[in-house]
Amino acid sequence: MYDQTLSWLDYLVILISLLVSLSVGAYFAKKQTTTNNYYAAGGNIPSWAVGMSILATLISSVTFLAYPGAGFAGNWILLVQGIMVVAVLVFLVWFVVPLYRKVIGISAYEYFEKRFGFFARIYSSLSFALTHFSKMGTVFFLMGLAIASMTGFNSYLVVWIIGFIVIYITLKGGIEAVIWLDVIQGFMLIFGGLLCVTVIFLSVEGGPSTIFNIAFENNKIDFSPYEWDFTKLTFVVMVLNGIFYGIQKYGTDQTIVQRYLTAKSEKGAVRAAMMGVVLSLPVWALFMFIGTALFSYYESMPGILPDMKSEEVFPYFIMTQLPVGVTGLILSALIAAAISSLDSDLNCLSAIAVEDYYIRLKKNTNDQQRLKFGKLVVIVSGIAALLIASIYVYTGSEGVLGIVFGLYAIFSGGIAGIFLLGIFSRRANKQGLYIAIGVCVLFTAYAVLTSLKIDGVPLIDLGDMNFTHHSYMLGVYTHIIILVVGYVASLFFKTEPVHEDLTIYAWYDKVKVDRNERRNNKLNNKK
Repeated sequence: MYDQTLSWLDYLVILISLLVSLSVGAYFAKKQTTTNNYYAAGGNIPSWAVGMSILATLISSVTFLAYPGAGFAGNWILLVQGIMVVAVLVFLVWFVVPLYRKVIGISAYEYFEKRFGFFARIYSSLSFALTHFSKMGTVFFLMGLAIASMTGFNSYLVVWIIGFIVIYITLKGGIEAVIWLDVIQGFMLIFGGLLCVTVIFLSVEGGPSTIFNIAFENNKIDFSPYEWDFTKLTFVVMVLNGIFYGIQKYGTDQTIVQRYLTAKSEKGAVRAAMMGVVLSLPVWALFMFIGTALFSYYESMPGILPDMKSEEVFPYFIMTQLPVGVTGLILSALIAAAISSLDSDLNCLSAIAVEDYYIRLKKNTNDQQRLKFGKLVVIVSGIAALLIASIYVYTGSEGVLGIVFGLYAIFSGGIAGIFLLGIFSRRANKQGLYIAIGVCVLFTAYAVLTSLKIDGVPLIDLGDMNFTHHSYMLGVYTHIIILVVGYVASLFFKTEPVHEDLTIYAWYDKVKVDRNERRNNKLNNKK
């Protein structure tokens, strides 16, 4: 709680922002008459809007608050993950986007069933649901805690008000409302971050040069430690984590794959994917730099910063140093960042509930019944996420950024490994994969139970055999286990012929054909 309170102008800006969000949901409501419109916008969204939507989905209140907190307290090591995501996507996007647009309807996990059978589909979609329920609760919690501390409102009240707005937008407007609202919110987020940096630069004597000098003197713009040690957060750990995070996010995550389907064309979808990730990295860097700049700002004026946690520094700066009206704009951007991530999660959870479960259990349903069930899932999923957030508020959970990535690592379940096994190996089969999943589950159980501590004591203590590596490495290991064990185990079983459209080789063959056609056309033109 801060001594300075918001002015009526700040509250007005926030209110207008929320009303705009609700209006967008209401505007697109009349179009949501089929599941194709509700989940894929009829494949009629411009690529630039899809790209901005991908950006807004990747950037949540975690980025807005926790990244500045991390930049203030330490260095930029967490940004290594974002750098690796860009590197992975440059290689991945060219065949992943055409693959999904060709072989699935709505659910990304339909590919897993076509490649490895029904169990692979259920396993992967359940992994997505667990990961994103955990993420949604964390995002609601962080956003609610920050807004409550800055405005004096009750944390539960903030969480539930914003939660119901998110549910309404997703319920009424479908993916089309989600995407166009993401466009607005993406621009708000970028503008808000740039505005904060500008204010910091103008508030320090000597401007940017002073900020950078202090930062470099204190090794703030750095990616260390660089040692080869998997037991703590190092550059190597973040590189490995970032590689598999990028593969899983852009190759298997429903929130991203579903957006590939909303673009007007295959080329448009590829452009959108590239735009989303290329913009994400500088935005992540922007908010990491805000933390670094705040460190330099308060270091140059010792004594003006009260004793507080690193995650509280940026909210404190917003409330005490920004002009009237600008504070409301920044808080609106914070709320928008949360909404843009959460509405996407809700729509995608609804999509997989319908496509992966409801249709299979209720085979004779029509499209209207599926749409009705999907909207019910939006409501139930939203309320469930709000309950998770309320538990976080009640228990006073901290270290939010660690919670997000830790839960991702625990619940990722080797999905990137399944994806890589499916697209790169014709020899891999479902029997080998199922064995690999069993090994992966056993390893994950061992790692979690021997590393998760209550009052400093592991749930299961195996002494020197306890899992002691950093939690980010757990996700890396599960993907590798699936990939290696799945391939080796497949050698012991007969493999049925795999349709080429389900592997990278179909894309490669198409590239060769296109190259030959271009070569022949050049030769003909010369003649």
